[in-house]
Amino acid sequence: MSDIQLDTDLLKRWINIIVDQHKGICKEISFLFCSDEYILKINRDYLNHDYYTDVITFDYCEDNFISGDILISLDTVRSNAKEYNTVFKDELHRVIIHGILHLLGFKDKTDQEDAAMHALEDQALEVLKTIS
Repeated sequence: MSDIQLDTDLLKRWINIIVDQHKGICKEISFLFCSDEYILKINRDYLNHDYYTDVITFDYCEDNFISGDILISLDTVRSNAKEYNTVFKDELHRVIIHGILHLLGFKDKTDQEDAAMHALEDQALEVLKTIS
């Protein structure tokens, strides 16, 4: 998993811009990049879900102060990148901002919420292009 190279300064600027656009204030946000097996264990132990996923977000936000832990399975990001015919890094950025959007209060349980979340991801990814 150590094969990923992230520009953390760029990602911090990007996340701050997106959080600011939604009237939030970034506090402490932690990312844990892990395997499918680890995220499955967390999903089972903490959420009572018995399936793999690309991202799990633990929300510790208070008022408009954005804080949380975001776990990302690099295995699932890799397989999703192949499935959606996109570059791994682009898919990773999508999953990173997906977790941030959850911290901002956006949901994706219904088809309508999922479509709105996807549109917000696309908008955020466009912002990333303008600052990189």
